[in-house]
Amino acid sequence: MRIGIFFGGPSREREISFAGGKTAFEYLDKSLFEPVPVFVDSFGRFILLEKQLMYSGEIREFYPPKSIQKPGFKTYIESYPELAGKAVGEDIGVMITPDQFKNHFEFAFLAMHGPDCEDGAIQGLLEWYKIPYSGPGLMGSAVGIDKILQNDMIALVNGQEKKSWTLTYKNWVPEEYSLLFQVLKKHLGLPLVIKAPHQGSSIGVAIVKEDSLDEFVAAVNQCFFRIELEADTWKSFFDADKQAWGQKVANLDEGIGFPVVLAGETIYHPAELIRELDSYFAGGRTLAVLSSSNAEDQVLVEEFVNGQEFSCGCIQFDDGKPLALPPSEVIKMVQVFDFNAKYKPGASRKRIPVDTSLEKNQEIQKVIAEVFEQLGINVCVRIDGFLTPEGRIVLHDPNTIPGMSPTSFIFKQMAEIGLNVTHALTYLVRQSIRERIRTGKNTWALRALLAELDERISVNNAQPKPVEYIVFGATDEEYVNARLRYGRLNAEGKVQPTPVLKASDGQVYRLPNPLMFKEYVADVEVLLRAERHPLLTETSQKADSLTRFYAGNVSFEITAYPDLAALQLAV
Repeated sequence: MRIGIFFGGPSREREISFAGGKTAFEYLDKSLFEPVPVFVDSFGRFILLEKQLMYSGEIREFYPPKSIQKPGFKTYIESYPELAGKAVGEDIGVMITPDQFKNHFEFAFLAMHGPDCEDGAIQGLLEWYKIPYSGPGLMGSAVGIDKILQNDMIALVNGQEKKSWTLTYKNWVPEEYSLLFQVLKKHLGLPLVIKAPHQGSSIGVAIVKEDSLDEFVAAVNQCFFRIELEADTWKSFFDADKQAWGQKVANLDEGIGFPVVLAGETIYHPAELIRELDSYFAGGRTLAVLSSSNAEDQVLVEEFVNGQEFSCGCIQFDDGKPLALPPSEVIKMVQVFDFNAKYKPGASRKRIPVDTSLEKNQEIQKVIAEVFEQLGINVCVRIDGFLTPEGRIVLHDPNTIPGMSPTSFIFKQMAEIGLNVTHALTYLVRQSIRERIRTGKNTWALRALLAELDERISVNNAQPKPVEYIVFGATDEEYVNARLRYGRLNAEGKVQPTPVLKASDGQVYRLPNPLMFKEYVADVEVLLRAERHPLLTETSQKADSLTRFYAGNVSFEITAYPDLAALQLAV
């Protein structure tokens, strides 16, 4: 089956999308699927990307081509609006239109995030052209993108109480900043959590911890994707400062992104913006207000919830019933968990399950499964939440296309039921086809596609494969390299990769799949001598029929041998 891997898109999360696209491209089971990379640019055009470009570090390395980019800045294609009607070069790929999708792939794997990508827009387009796609359908996607709507709907499902306030842009008036801050402090207290309601990856999230009006104004402006720039600040900049400032605006992880609107005029490039600001302030003006052309119209203000933060995935059995995965606790190592902290190594640690009682972990799974069903989500979701010191579970932010780097939450949690990344991707493709059938559109064609895939999965599982040991020592570097090799061998589908650790005690341990998804080799060493948590055992037993279908017989046992020769002899 040819799988079109859709990544990029117009949203601020396009680089995270690129990382997810790479995962699907590299880790899809090559004995079942042929990956076809489909880059979606900021203009919404679909490009069959040259495959070697999938190994670029970021989108801006190859698109727009360096020959087009103005010197001194790294920008995205939207900074060159004149290119919207021009073809891309052959070294980039070939542009296709939606009516041509069927000529190139049978299924669309969506690794895109944010508005237009995760809200039902691309899903609706694909349904119109009869292309099955991964992840939740139209309803679940529409709910999953709107944090304000989510809060109301989750409260209807589980009765949770979380104080919040919706601030509209028309009510964000400078003369009333102080009064608004006083009102919000009275009703919600400090700290205040400010959120852009249609963004993900912690973009457009700020926490106001101090009783500081300046901090509050900066946080709200950040979430409206708005900059208030004073003339004195601009005039204090040297040329190098202005260039660095313009580049920061263009960076989607820390700036508001281009195009920007200044005094009603749309500006596309940082060099152009710098010239306009020089002229603007030369006219005697004291304040410039810049806004992203894709600014939010509302900002969500919430009370700060103190507690253990967790993230819990939920998938489905073949009959559509939910299976909540073991929740992961997020242990933050930084004060503000913004975009850069979220994706920066060492900014957080994760443990499975949450450090609480078995019963409370089970309760988390129960409410996650309820929300999954009642919000009309299917196939897969990741829902975040807090467990307060009083034992209250507060949920927020259902994520219908979870981040998909090889060590993302969803893959770590699916590993605990015995599925490696390749199995998990096969699940996402297969269950998505099953859910598209339930919509009653193109039913018999989808049934035939599903039957063919099921047959190939069964044949693959029945074929014995030679064992290939992946031996690594007790260093983090060796562990990371072993994990990469493990993933690639699983994707090739020719052997049964078996990870083996030569531990610090001198013994050789044959490791089960979950131990290849820990953060550090020291975490693995601790688990060698620990009993498996009862929640992990219970959840994997519930998932047994699902795991067997995708992965065959899976063992969660850790076995020790005096050396590699003894292991090979025993097996």
